[in-house]
Amino acid sequence: MAGPGEQLWWRAFGDARLDALVDQALAANNDIGVACAHLRAARALARTSDAELRPNLHLRTSDPIDPDASASYLVIGFDSVWELGLFGRGQAMHRMARADMEAADADLAGARLSVAAEVVRQWTLLRLAQHRETELGDIQRQRVAQQGLVEERARLGLASPEQVDRAHAAVASASMALVEPRQASAAAAHALAVLVDRSEPDPDWIRPGPLPQASERGVGSVPADLLRQRPDIARAQAAVLGAAGELGLARAERYPNIAIGGSVIRSTSEAHRINTDTGAIGSIGPLIDIPLFDWGLRRSKERAKAAELQAAALGYRKSVLTAVAEVETGLATLDAQRQRVQQGQLALDALDSAVNAVRRRRALGLASDIDVADVQVDRSLAAVELADARSDHALAWVALCKALGGDWANAAVPGAGSGKNR
Repeated sequence: MAGPGEQLWWRAFGDARLDALVDQALAANNDIGVACAHLRAARALARTSDAELRPNLHLRTSDPIDPDASASYLVIGFDSVWELGLFGRGQAMHRMARADMEAADADLAGARLSVAAEVVRQWTLLRLAQHRETELGDIQRQRVAQQGLVEERARLGLASPEQVDRAHAAVASASMALVEPRQASAAAAHALAVLVDRSEPDPDWIRPGPLPQASERGVGSVPADLLRQRPDIARAQAAVLGAAGELGLARAERYPNIAIGGSVIRSTSEAHRINTDTGAIGSIGPLIDIPLFDWGLRRSKERAKAAELQAAALGYRKSVLTAVAEVETGLATLDAQRQRVQQGQLALDALDSAVNAVRRRRALGLASDIDVADVQVDRSLAAVELADARSDHALAWVALCKALGGDWANAAVPGAGSGKNR
């Protein structure tokens, strides 16, 4: 199912079976399960990110022996250390833990977006293969009918052997063309099975249905702040935050580490079979660790972390520029595919009129059955091209959704989902 606040952008296709399939994938996909586990781990560690800066209490025992082996001791006591986390150490730890959690959250969002987009893509390819198989099957039947007509004309001496051979070749080519959509259909069905964690495709998927169709309206400008929804940009932000935390920690290591420590110890000695109880001894005071001879090494680590922070910032900038380029390319591709669909529809409408005209001429004896079959084949080829165009348009729309992080359909596409499947 969709996560809290997640935009159901795939519902703009208006396909209930596709909606159900995406919901199944979001609930059962293994990649999403892995990302969820990583996020839970990051959240668990984030809750204890400042554990090193909290007071701790230990119970310890030991059994030291005098150097002259004249007595042995049983020492038992409590000791506690509270590191104060000065010089930005605590803030750096919080930043690093928060960066890990935000990175895991971005990975989960990316997995969900990728899985939803791949389900829509494979579903579109499945429906395209089914449409192609239907139209190519019509062409194959028309070619068989033409072959029979040509053979009959040859028996009457009205057609040459060359024409018969061409008719046979046309039937063979039409039969061969049916292999590709059948293979594509099987491949898409098995890809969907993997996405929803099934060993075999659901037979219901093979049931023919309309080709997924996105909104036919043009797409205008897209709000720039929607780019922040992209998981890769969110992860780049987390990388910058994590690098800043590591730099802060390296910088804090250059300064004294100050803590407050305390202990209560009680010992019992046994010397020449005489037990001696020394009683309990308590102590409390500051613990100071000042770097001296390794200060240069610590300074080098700080410089290295500063360089890594700069690299993370440049990586963030690159991810933003890449996102802008992908969105601009996606918008141009979507508009081009929309125009292609429009031209393909005009071509199909014109051929529908041509089929009707040839049939009227055939009824009047002014055209032959071969002429009717020829124009019907042209019409089926145009239908195949239109199905390809509609599929490419749907896939371009999915690519643009993915480029914008999925959270844009209602804002960027006026009337998304209002188009009807044809």
